[in-house]
Amino acid sequence: MSSDIEIARAARKRPIAEIAAKLGMGPHDFLPYGHDKAKITHEYIAGLKGRKQGRLILVTAINPTPAGEGKTTTTVGLGDALNRIGRRATVCIREASLGPNFGMKGGAAGGGMAQIVPMEEMNLHFTGDFHAITSAHNLLAAMIDNHIHWGNELRIDPRRVTWRRVMDMNDRALRQTTLGLGGPANGHPRESGFDITVASEVMAILCLADDLADLQDRLGRIVIGQTFDKEPVTARDLGADGAMTVLLRDALQPNLVQTLENNPALVHGGPFANIAHGCNSVVATRTALALSDYVVTEAGFGADLGAEKFLDIKCRLAGLSPAAVVLVATVRALKMNGGVKRGDLGAENVTALKDGCANLGRHIENLRGYGLPVVVAINHFTSDTLDEIAAVQEFCAAHDVQAVLCRHWAEGGKGAEELARIVARLAETGEAAFAPLYPDAMSLWQKIEAVCKKIYRADHVEAPPAIHEKLAEWQAAGYGHMPVCMAKTQYSFSSDPTALGAPTGFTIPLREVRLSAGAGFVVAICGEIMTMPGLPRHPAALRIGLDEHGRVEGLF
Repeated sequence: MSSDIEIARAARKRPIAEIAAKLGMGPHDFLPYGHDKAKITHEYIAGLKGRKQGRLILVTAINPTPAGEGKTTTTVGLGDALNRIGRRATVCIREASLGPNFGMKGGAAGGGMAQIVPMEEMNLHFTGDFHAITSAHNLLAAMIDNHIHWGNELRIDPRRVTWRRVMDMNDRALRQTTLGLGGPANGHPRESGFDITVASEVMAILCLADDLADLQDRLGRIVIGQTFDKEPVTARDLGADGAMTVLLRDALQPNLVQTLENNPALVHGGPFANIAHGCNSVVATRTALALSDYVVTEAGFGADLGAEKFLDIKCRLAGLSPAAVVLVATVRALKMNGGVKRGDLGAENVTALKDGCANLGRHIENLRGYGLPVVVAINHFTSDTLDEIAAVQEFCAAHDVQAVLCRHWAEGGKGAEELARIVARLAETGEAAFAPLYPDAMSLWQKIEAVCKKIYRADHVEAPPAIHEKLAEWQAAGYGHMPVCMAKTQYSFSSDPTALGAPTGFTIPLREVRLSAGAGFVVAICGEIMTMPGLPRHPAALRIGLDEHGRVEGLF
């Protein structure tokens, strides 16, 4: 079979106006970015308020492994399959970050015959949303240091400035930096650092804002640090919220593209689920729900991170309620969770597979704890044996969950039709009784404990006194109603990335907490997780370039 990039290049794309017409849009309702992508206008989206909403389907997965799970591929394949069986479906996913593209993880457009196109543009600069977010974030950072330099009327304490800078690339050398060196003309020296753009609170705000007015209000609420009297200082105090909104005006408009089967897809926003809230934008999801019978969306990494944040942050803040959840697993990944080394995954090993199913079982239990019906999608690999597939299906049956073998990577929507029928049946029978994990009234510390103990299954949560003091301070300042956003390794339920399967008897160590007052949540950073990733020993950038025809090669 051809490679993903070859399949994407051979795609018979329809003009973006035709894709927009499928959703009922006219020529003035979208802004074309070339022939195959567009942004949906603010004016059109505002006119959708009050429309009947379609059914929301969440696609999540077991904990990721180097063996691959295929969550985005399944999301796209399911969207195409629902259209094939007569349901008008739209796919909603996040945009790709340049960091993973040139690092290790790769792109975010799906794979095989279940892709979103144009794949190359999507995985590179796309429509410039990430650049706008980076610019808006760093404008605020520049205005902070400029304010201090020119007399510091707000009496900002440079030692208590918490707003860092961002860039959309993995660069470990920028995690900790010293600013303002070189004399008085360059400002006041202070310690700071960089995060990757996807970890920016501005990214989270763009993904959670209702409209431009809400966007500016949230940007204004960003707390950048404290005064010498320990009073909070906001972006609004600095007068930065208006200019930041201008930079983000176009970026807030969702991007419309298409699948290989010419079905609509909204690709918008891009927070990582291991260091941020891991969901596409509320604006995109709501727009799709107003225009479709079904909206298939994904949440980043495993269900312990992406799905938890989708349900406890995005759904809570946006008033969304999923009708069903698809939990993606592969035979290969389950064998790796059962102790099989990557080089040995091609050989049948039912015993290890059954051991690894403990990871799958824990995710099933967690998702059903939210009151949601679950179906398991077994993303098929050619090395899977009949006995291994049967073992996964038997395990799921014992948990009263159906497991469906899906071949969308090789066959597109046709290979996921059975999954689509089951999802439609679960959604249309109204089984879902969604309830978040914890109430708003619970304290911030209790919310952190609830996620760590009920979702990760930790015995204890450990934090130094300074973290407890900060949480108590934020609680007293009126932020206690906010949900928590856990930053943790994606590879394990624990904070140890090597502890695969379903570990027990562990402690989650909290290293840092950050207030994201504009986004509306508190970030809790666990273990060794970094908000600015580094490149691997052999980054993907080493094999990316242009061929003799000027085409990108090595990207995916």
